[in-house]
Order: sequence, then C-alpha cells, then structure tokens
Amino acid sequence: MWLPPPDVSGQWINVNSRMPVETRSIRDRSGVGRFPAVALGFGDDTEEEKEEKEENDDKKENGCRRWLRKVCPCCCRRPSDDEVTDTLVTGIDDPEKGEETDGEKPATGGSELDELLLKVRSIDLMKSKSGQNRTEHHTDLYQSEDLIIRRGQTFQMWMTLSRPYNADTDKLHLELKTGPLPTVSKGTHVIIPLVEDLEDGRWEAAVVKQDDRQIKLSVNSPPTAVIGRYQLTVETNSANGQFISTHDPANDIYMLFNPWCEDDAVFMDSEEERQEYVLNDVGRIYYGTQNQIGVRTWNYGQFDDGILAACLFIMDKSGTPPSGWGDPVNVVRVISAMINSVDDHGVVAGNWSGVYADGTSPTVWSGSVEILKEYYKNKGTPVKYGQCWIFAGVFTTVLRCLGIPGRTVTNFSSAHDTDVSLTTDVYLDENLEPIDHLNADSIWNFHVWNDCWMTRSDLPPGNGGWQAVDATPQETSQGTFRCGPASLAAVRHGQVFLKHDAPFVFAEVNSDKIYWQRNVDGTFSQIYSEKKTVGHLISTKAVGSNERHDITDLYKHPEGTEAERIAVETACSYGSKAEAYSSPTAADVTVEVSMDGEGPKMGGDAELTIMLRNSSSEERKIILHSQAAVMYYTGVHKATVRKDETDVDLLPNEEKALEWTLEYKDYKDQLIDQAALMLTLSGRVKETQQVLATQFSFRLRTPDLFIKPIGKAVVGEKMSVEISFTNPLPQVLKAVKFHVEGLGLQTAHTIHYGDIGSRASVSLTEHFVPTLPGPRKLLASLNCRQLTQVHGVVDILVEDKSDGA
Repeated sequence: MWLPPPDVSGQWINVNSRMPVETRSIRDRSGVGRFPAVALGFGDDTEEEKEEKEENDDKKENGCRRWLRKVCPCCCRRPSDDEVTDTLVTGIDDPEKGEETDGEKPATGGSELDELLLKVRSIDLMKSKSGQNRTEHHTDLYQSEDLIIRRGQTFQMWMTLSRPYNADTDKLHLELKTGPLPTVSKGTHVIIPLVEDLEDGRWEAAVVKQDDRQIKLSVNSPPTAVIGRYQLTVETNSANGQFISTHDPANDIYMLFNPWCEDDAVFMDSEEERQEYVLNDVGRIYYGTQNQIGVRTWNYGQFDDGILAACLFIMDKSGTPPSGWGDPVNVVRVISAMINSVDDHGVVAGNWSGVYADGTSPTVWSGSVEILKEYYKNKGTPVKYGQCWIFAGVFTTVLRCLGIPGRTVTNFSSAHDTDVSLTTDVYLDENLEPIDHLNADSIWNFHVWNDCWMTRSDLPPGNGGWQAVDATPQETSQGTFRCGPASLAAVRHGQVFLKHDAPFVFAEVNSDKIYWQRNVDGTFSQIYSEKKTVGHLISTKAVGSNERHDITDLYKHPEGTEAERIAVETACSYGSKAEAYSSPTAADVTVEVSMDGEGPKMGGDAELTIMLRNSSSEERKIILHSQAAVMYYTGVHKATVRKDETDVDLLPNEEKALEWTLEYKDYKDQLIDQAALMLTLSGRVKETQQVLATQFSFRLRTPDLFIKPIGKAVVGEKMSVEISFTNPLPQVLKAVKFHVEGLGLQTAHTIHYGDIGSRASVSLTEHFVPTLPGPRKLLASLNCRQLTQVHGVVDILVEDKSDGA
C-alpha cells in the first residue's frame, strides 16, 4: 500500500486535508538534509536498498570524489543535490506552530535545511476590537473576535517566521480564498504579492517593520473586492524550498463593503449619514395611515454576536456565486429575494391571515436579531411569521451589517399594481358596488420597504444615490419574488424603463386611481379618476434623531404640478392601460372625508366627517353610497361591517357636513392585526351624471406599554424595570404574552402573563443585568388574539462598572 511522505516533524500527512502537492525530488523528502542515507524516500530504506542506491550513484562519480563524499558527506554532496529546486511543501500539522514568539530561534532538530527553510510560525491579525485595524475600518462595534475589515483600505498584520526574512533571497505572498470553488480569474482566489510601495486599487502587501524573525505587513485591497469570509494562507519560497502555512479558521478574514472609501460603489460622503445608515443599530419604523402615523422602535442589532455569520449564511444559501458578491446591485437583489421565504426558503415566512398559532405573530417582534439567529441556528428553516415591516427591518440589518448604507422606509397609501398598468384600478358594477373578484389592485394603508445607497454604473448618469429595494413578496421580478434596486431618481421622473422594477415602485408611490363601471354588455368604461390618492408622507427615521423625516420629494414631484403629471404620463405610456389618460371631466361637486384629532381609540366608536361641496350656481341632488369594511393593512378586504345609502340635497355654492359614526359593536368581532378600517364612498350627481368616488382609511389607535426603570443601570449589576398597561377593551384579553428585549440589556424573551380583565390595569417587573455601557433602549410588546400592535420603549443610560464604582 502506498503511503504519503512524513512531514519534517516525522508525522504522516493527511494529503486529503490540503491542496494537491506537486511531485518533489527524493532530496526534498529528507527530514535531515545532511545525511543522504537517513530518512530518504517514502519511508526508511533497508540496508540493502541504501547500498544499492549508493552503488548506482557512485557510478556517476569518479573514485576520488566517491571516497571524499564517504569520508565527509556533509562537505561533499552529490552534484545533483545542488541542482534540485522543487521542494516539499511543509508546515502541514506543524507541531511547532503556536510556540512562543519571543525572538529565540526555534529548535530545528539539528537539520540545516529545516533551519534555512522560511516557515511561518504564527500570524497575528491584530483583531482586537479596540485595535488599529478594527477602529480604522469602523468595525469595532461588531461583537466578534474575528478580523472584520472593509474593502479598499489597508490593514496591518504581524507574522512570526522561523528565521529572519531576507528580501533579497526570500519570496513571500499571501493567499485568500472564498467560496466553494476559489478561482483567481473570478476574484475568489486572491494572490497578494509583496511589493516595496503599496498602490491604491489592488491587492498588495508591503513589509513596514521587521524585528528579527517578526515582520509587520500592511495589506491593501481593491474597492471592488468580493465581500465575504476569506481563508488566509501564506506561501514562502527560498533557495532551500517552499512552505505553505496551514489554514487556521481563527485567521479567517471578513471583508465588507466600505462607505468610507471614495472608490467603493457604496461610498457615502456624509459622516453623519454614515453614522445613521451604517452604524446605528436601533431605528424607527412607521405604520398606520397617512392621517394617523404610528411608530415603533426596532432593534437592527447588526453588530450582535453571530449576525454577520448569519448574513453571510443567507448569501451562501442563495446559491449565487461569490464572484458576484463584489457588486452591491447584485448583492441587494439577492438579499431582497432571500429575506422572504417564497421561492428559496429565505429568512421570514409571510402571513397575513391573522392566524399564527404555529409561529410568532408579526406584531410581537421588536428586532431582527432573534429572527436572524433562529434562521441560522435552524440551518435555513424560514422563521414564522412576518409582514412588510418585519421584512424591511431584517433587510436593514443585513444591509448595514454587510456595509451597505440602508434605511427602512414607509409609504402611506401604497398602491399594489398587479397588471403592470401603472394605474390602480377599481371595478364597479352597474349599481356602483365594488366587484370584489376583479379588484386585484389594492392600496395598502402603509407599506414598508428599504432604501439603499450606491452608484449605478449600469444606468445612465444621474441615477445613483438612493435605490428602493423591497423584500415583501408581492410580485415576481425575473421569476423570483424580489424588487429593486430601483433608482429613486428614475422613479421620480417616470423613467420606468430603467432596471430594476421601477414600474412597480412607481405605481406604489404615484399611480392614479381609476374607477371603471361595468356596462350592460359587460365592457367597462372609465368613469372617474383620482390623481392624488397614492403615495403620501413617505417616511424614514431622521439622521441623528428620533424625528420622522419626510422623503416624499425623493420619490415624486409635488402632487398636481406639471412635472408630476408629466412623470405620470411618461410612466403610464409604458403601461398596459395607456388609453386611460383622456381629457378630464368637468366637475362641480366634491366629496372629502376627515377625522378629528388623532382618531378613534381601540374599544371606542369611530367618528368621521363627510364634507360635500357644490361649487355651481345650481342645486345638486346626490345619491351617496357608503360602505365600511375591516381591511388588512395591505388593502385587502376582510369583512364589510356596515352599508348605507343617503340622499343629499345641496343648494348652490353650499357646503354640507355629514357626521358618520361606526360603533364598537359593529366592528369588534372582525378586527385583525392592524385594526384598519376603510370607508368607501361612491355616488352620482342626478343633474349632471357626475360620479363621486373616494376611499378613506383609518385605524383604531392601540394603547402604549409604559416602561419605567427602577434603580441605577450599571454593567454587570442587576436592575429592574416596571412595565404597565391598561386594557382599553370592554372584554377580557386572553393568554396575553409580553415580549422584552434590548441590545446590551436583555436578550429577547417572552413572558406568558395570562388573562387581563376588561378595562383592567396591570404591571409586571422585569429583572436583567446590563452587559454593555452607553445609551441603550429596552423594547417591550404585548400580544394576544384580541389586541395586537401594543408596544413601548424606554431609554436607559448604562454606566460602565468602573464609572459606577
């Protein structure tokens, strides 16, 4: 049976555990070097074999030289010895690896060759969170002991060698490999040469300091480098042979995108924005309706221990080749598909049914960490359940973790165009009643997606900057449920022919709502259009504060302006209903719905005002149909809870206000997660046949949880908070659960509380030990079948233990 050669330590090498080794000469297999009769070949030679080899070799030499060589073999070696240059790759399973590197020459077993061979004894990547590499690369916040760096920037490392490095006679280079099939031509197998002076934009290394056997290298990477986890090895060559270090997982290098590097596609020149969109690990997500905007705090937790590994696991699980991971356009497109579970068993399973018994209700989650860790721990089993703000919150975490500036964005009155018409179509029958099975388009009360920041070299100039991406599975893009990146500049100008998915995003924020009535022969005629219904108060957290920042102007021109109308008509000319744009019909009666204050509370009656105006000098008679329905926040109808028909007479130039009330008893049995309702009004003016139509969405406000810290907050010392809540409903809340979490305060966990009586107030005390100093946020949410979307947050300033002493 053939056996592999032993390494220099005398141990047998598992050749399957490393890269193939070139065929080497007999001399290279010597563990001693000076004594050709010892430890040659693939094992110890027998005496007969030794004598036979010597006799054969002796025939090639004259008698004098043979005699001299036998008397003093160390002084007179065979001529062929000096001519051999191919040497054994040593250093595999080297028992000397990890020895103290105090400058003393390591033991070499008496081998001159072993002493002269340039071997890597140890590598110090200077991985400390407070060290030069991590702080200069803005990765010191990651709760990891690995070397995490950003591309397009130099990093430092120390290397201890078996002897002093000689630049004149020794050669040394680094190798980095990532992905299952590292390839030089695809940038996944990187060979980093030693050079005298580093140049920007390329993989290079230079010796910047030498101390006996230790050398310090400065290593540079290009701003287009593939991101991900690299395996590091070192190869040396000298006159005495070649050495390749063993791969040590502790020396793996994590490469991220670099918003601080001007040549990186994700470069962002504002430090305040980098702090917000890359380094801030807590954010705000908006929800509700345009008239009643709600907000909740979200723990992104991109620096939490294990989150970077989970993000790279997501990229791996997508099956996309790592060679494409250097392009942020490609990366965000992959993430968009992988955050939802449709098609590819991605991170979060969506559920809008209201039934979550086999998982977690979407309203319970307060952050991304728990979700991502569960997905990673379960080796890619989708986490149950999520809705749009969950997909967006997790998306922001992954973007910021990988180094792409990102933010969570909420669009109120967000259209979902299903037929690429770039219009939102409402179909009515002959009696102006909605035809449910035809009304596939919908307008969500709110929809949450993401913006990410990058250049777009694949688009005409002017389309870089913020790009819309969406992980909520709504429509497919190139056969997969994903959306974006769509340039906000392209969306604003109606240039929907620019990739990716600009038509869908445009329809979400700026489509016209067109009403169609069925004729007797079954055809449909356009009877009315609303031009200002879709896309309001597009919101994200402000830079450096908890205020809401309105970014509607980035997505669309001001409503009703000539520029906005041109954008709509430009976009719709590429849609499937371009003929819908005809001359507007004159109208002298208008209808508008309004609501006082912050609107109705959960458990109370909903009161709205319907305002009718007649701007003509003649009397007008109107038949007004109203229908109240409980809606999913996505605009999908759940149940009609009230219908009315009213005759209204308007005098010339009269305004008339109609009070409309929906009582609690009418809606209490139909409520779902977001407590959303919609009032649909439609009517016709008897004298002119003018059609009136509008829809008004509103929600029932849920109470907050109040969180009060008790005692001083100090790292490592136990503290408490009191969480209090009042049930607003005239009914018992069954099987109530509280969910509590806070980065650096308390890991996410659920408290099974039990029932809470009608209108009852309760409080509970939560104990925990802070682990990180500085300003922290503790988040809590309440969930039960009768009441959801109840949450609270408190700011806690944690002192370091030394400060608090």
